Amino acid sequence: MNEAASNTLETIDILSLLKALPHRYPFLLVDRIIECKGDESCIGIKNVTYNEPHFQGHFPGQPVMPGVLLIEGMAQTAGAICVNAAVSATPRLVYFMTINNAKFRKPVVPGDRVEYHMTKLSQRRNMWWYKGVAKVDGQVVCEAEVSAMLITGQSGA
Repeated sequence: MNEAASNTLETIDILSLLKALPHRYPFLLVDRIIECKGDESCIGIKNVTYNEPHFQGHFPGQPVMPGVLLIEGMAQTAGAICVNAAVSATPRLVYFMTINNAKFRKPVVPGDRVEYHMTKLSQRRNMWWYKGVAKVDGQVVCEAEVSAMLITGQSGA
């Protein structure tokens, strides 16, 4: 990547996310990605609304976004920028491979805007490792390290 390209911050809108990721409602947990620097770093945005199905049971009368969905949002954000940065073949699938050092700091509730701040730790062949910090109004609500694997080529028969 040349220096001019590495200084350009990119945005990935919802239509591009739908092309990059296999996830759909109710499991697409990223609405947009901003400040994307190739596969090095980015910020994924999730607008949390009361209309999401998990709030019916988690918890009635006091809705809290499940922590596992925050981690999944981080993984989807990381997977999307890996796919977006892929220069050879377009990947068929993105797999969430590992999670380490997950910590939950504060509940996320309807009306919050979650920012998934993802930073690449390393890459080897078709595997990427990221450090993620989820923030609401500048406060850390969750953090974890996740990895993604891209599968390219033809689907087997």
